[in-house]
Amino acid sequence: MLLVFRKPCQAFFLLALLRSCSKPQNFRVQAAKVFHLSRGKKAIKREGYDYLLGCGYDYAHLPRARTFMKIRFTQGDAQDLPFEQAGFDRVLMNFGLLHVSHPERACAEACRVLKPGGKFGFTVWAGPEHNPGAKIVYNAIEAYANLDVGLPEGPPKYLYGEREECRQVLKRVGFDGASMSYETRTVGWHLPDAGYYFEAERNAGVRTAGLLARQSPDALEKIRIALGNGIKQYARGDEFVLPMAAHVIVVSKN
Repeated sequence: MLLVFRKPCQAFFLLALLRSCSKPQNFRVQAAKVFHLSRGKKAIKREGYDYLLGCGYDYAHLPRARTFMKIRFTQGDAQDLPFEQAGFDRVLMNFGLLHVSHPERACAEACRVLKPGGKFGFTVWAGPEHNPGAKIVYNAIEAYANLDVGLPEGPPKYLYGEREECRQVLKRVGFDGASMSYETRTVGWHLPDAGYYFEAERNAGVRTAGLLARQSPDALEKIRIALGNGIKQYARGDEFVLPMAAHVIVVSKN
C-alpha cells in the first residue's frame, strides 16, 4: 500500500496511520496516490502488511510504483472508486482527502468498498493553533499574500479539524461514529536550511503552491523571508527541526 504524502514530512505520519488500524493477515488496502517510496516500504514491512492494492489518479508514478513490493496498482478516482462494494478490510488515505473536490464523497466511497466492520483510516493537517509549522505559513500568507487569485474550488485547508464535525460527516456516509478514534500527532520535520520550507511549499505543496504561483514577485519574496524568519526559532545545530501536527482518524463501518 502506498499513501498520499507530497511533502517529505507527510511520510512521518504513515507509520502512525498504519499502526492505528489493527491488521488481520492478507487484507487489501486502497490508497490515493504514489509519491515517496522508500520510507513507505520500510514502514509497511515493519507493520506486517502482506497483500496490498493501491489506487491512484496519477499515471506518471504508476510505472515506478508497480516495481514496489507485492502491491498491485490501478488508476482511479477516490470519489468514484473502481471497485465493487464490500471488498476491502481496510481503506487508508494519508492526507488524500485534502486534495479531492468533495471529501465527503470520498469518505462515502471508502465506506462503500469496505466490508462490514472494516476500518477507514486517514490523516488531515491540524490547524495553526495546534501546528507550529502551519502557523508560520498561515501568518506569512495572511500578512503578504493576495488571496483573490482565482484558485479552483477545494476543501478547507484544515478539513475535519474539529472532532465532532468529523464524527458527524463519517456517520452521515455510513460509518459507526461511536467507533471513531481521533488523535493529534506531532513530528519534527528536519530541514537542512531556513529556505527549505518555502521551497517545499512552493514546489511540493498543492493549494499553497497554487497560491504562491499567483503572487507578485514582491509578495513572493516577502513570504519567503517570513517563512525563513519563522523557522529560525527551531534551529538545532546545523539544521532546523520544525514541529508539524496532524490528526490521525480511524473509524469502523457499521
